[in-house]
Amino acid sequence: MTTAVESPITAIAAGNVPDERLAAAGRPLSAVTGAEILAPLISGGHVRYANLDYGASAPALTVVSAYLNEILPFYASVHRGAGYASQISTSVYENARNIVREFVGGRPDDSVIFTRNTTDSLNLLAGCLPGTDGEPAGDVLYLDIEHHANLLPWQGVPHRSIVAADTIAGTIDSVRTELEQGGVSLLAVTGASNVTGEILPIRELAALAHRHGARIVVDAAQLAPHRRVDISADDVDYLAFSGHKLYAPFGAGVLVGRPDWLDAGTPHLAGGGAVKEAKLDGVSWAIGPARHEGGSPNVLGAATLARATQVIASLDQDRWHAHESAIRSYLVEGLQAIDGVTVHQIFKDTDPDKDTIGVVNFSVAGYDAGLVAAYLSAEHGVGLRDGRFCAHPLLKRLGLPSGSLRASFGVGSRLEDAQRLLAGIEKLRRDGLGWDYVVDAGRWVPANDTRTYPHWAPNTPGTAGAAPCIDD
Repeated sequence: MTTAVESPITAIAAGNVPDERLAAAGRPLSAVTGAEILAPLISGGHVRYANLDYGASAPALTVVSAYLNEILPFYASVHRGAGYASQISTSVYENARNIVREFVGGRPDDSVIFTRNTTDSLNLLAGCLPGTDGEPAGDVLYLDIEHHANLLPWQGVPHRSIVAADTIAGTIDSVRTELEQGGVSLLAVTGASNVTGEILPIRELAALAHRHGARIVVDAAQLAPHRRVDISADDVDYLAFSGHKLYAPFGAGVLVGRPDWLDAGTPHLAGGGAVKEAKLDGVSWAIGPARHEGGSPNVLGAATLARATQVIASLDQDRWHAHESAIRSYLVEGLQAIDGVTVHQIFKDTDPDKDTIGVVNFSVAGYDAGLVAAYLSAEHGVGLRDGRFCAHPLLKRLGLPSGSLRASFGVGSRLEDAQRLLAGIEKLRRDGLGWDYVVDAGRWVPANDTRTYPHWAPNTPGTAGAAPCIDD
């Protein structure tokens, strides 16, 4: 049986949402693929899936999906191919670099290297840190609030870490103090926290790094889908982000930045395409992006990433920010009004109107975060993220060693998604769980789950791939 899906406008009107918020975010800002899929409820029937997990992987923009279908017939191996399809694919792939460079305000000589994801990009840069006579030129400096992508790659090279203060101003002072000690070659910072959505002052940090002879790399995996980035204006040396968070399929990533370190660094993938000349016992490596793009590249991933940046760049910034701010403020205020719910943030001096993106982190007293997430999915058709978000040091520092909940949203979201989440949390606090739940392979799932899945999908609750990072 399929239940009728209430229109977003009707649902929001019933919740007495202020007119200005309704006008800003009653409807999606931009169409995304899969926006109207129906999620099965454990009690029977279906509802429109409320996707509040954009921070993990955002749905593809419909414009990008259409572009994919347009170029897919021409897909072929790039570079060195004389055939018609290969020539077309090569031109699309190489032009994608120019599009991405323009999107981030890159300098004319900046390298644009396509990778697997943000993690891959930062690992690549870690292999290109300069040195003299085999010795590193300096340490990499990073904060304790970083995603593992901007934490773990630096632990294999000389490094220092800083515990961020409870204010942004205090954190900048701590960074300044450490830089004044000397010996830092690279400052690695997040553009926006993947846990709380708080934005760091990138331009100020870049100036601070340069004043003390260091460069700066920004993990923009969360920032780029929510704010325009201009590395020339902000004087950022390196920037990394991912297509799968920027409304593009296929999980391509990119590293943009100054070419000198990259051209001298260890090739990231030794293989075909990365060399000028190979011998049985030696090799002459290429310079430029090819040096780090050994093997057949993710042509469609790079192309769709580039197309997504064009769509995002065309958005009216005032409307874009108003849309996101309306959803976030409505959600934060609603959560804070529910007894037993805590909204988490890192810094006391964060300006919620200017210094946050579409990410809200919270916990519900008396309930494991994974259980709340399973309940919201099974009983309300709401999808969000639970756990430690690949930011274990930060979660411990926030007093959440076993994890919390994260709602994240973007251009395809609408106020009704946030309203559905709030209604589910309110019902949980008032009535408790409406179903029995058990732990299977480390994940909470409904007991005796009889929901069906598409014929091409495994008919299981999806616990086979549960993340291993459950131990403290």
